Parts: sequence; C-alpha cells; structure tokens
Amino acid sequence: MTLEQNELDLIAGYDAEKRFDYLISRVVEAGQLWILTDQQGSVMLNTDDEDCVPVWPDLEFAEQWATEEWSECEAMPITLKQWNHRWTPGLEEDGFAVVVFPLPGTGDDEDGLVVWPEELDMMLTKEVKRSNKK
Repeated sequence: MTLEQNELDLIAGYDAEKRFDYLISRVVEAGQLWILTDQQGSVMLNTDDEDCVPVWPDLEFAEQWATEEWSECEAMPITLKQWNHRWTPGLEEDGFAVVVFPLPGTGDDEDGLVVWPEELDMMLTKEVKRSNKK
C-alpha cells in the first residue's frame, strides 16, 4: 500500500515518539518493515553511543533516506517473522541498536528513537497480540 504525498507530509511532521508509535502499528498492519541495503549489507548509522540499523515503516520513507552518500542503497522489506526470528537475535548478538524511523535532515526532530532490538521486538509482539484481539 503506497502512501499519498499528503500522508507522507503529515507523518513526517510527527515527533520521534509519535513516529515510533506509527512504525509499530504500521509494521504490524503491513507485516513488514523496511531497511536500506548496499553491497555490504544493511546500512548502519552511528549515534554518539551506538551503531544502529535504521528501520522505516514504509518504502517511501526508506527511499527518502537513499540520497547523497546513500544514493546507491536500495530499500528492502523484512517480514515481521524474519525480524522476530532472525534480525532481533542477530542484532542483539552483534551489539547493534535500532534507530526507529529517522527522517532526512539534521534537526533533533528528524532523529529516530534509538532502542535495543529486543525492545522493538517486544513492542511489535505486544501490538500483534493487541490487534489480534480486535
């Protein structure tokens, strides 16, 4: 499901916490999240404290990041099942964090929340259970 430009603009105006909440509900709804990859694998971002894998809720937001130094990168979907069973344990083992839904730009509002993989996994699992009760 593609997003209209007005939806993209509205969501891009959310603060980092609201984008985190959007990602959780959207990933559960769509059954996948998005990363950027290049020849070496998943794109990594470095915060002051952590090496992070950025994740996005929609193709369009991942592609917005694939400019300038990352223009060779491609957006890749990861199913919720793959995330739970392969990515979360792998990221934990390697000591990587996840930056949730960063936006292009340099302001604080563009930074995504940095969480540990098991924390993101727990929130996604909780949302799956909640949505299954509906």
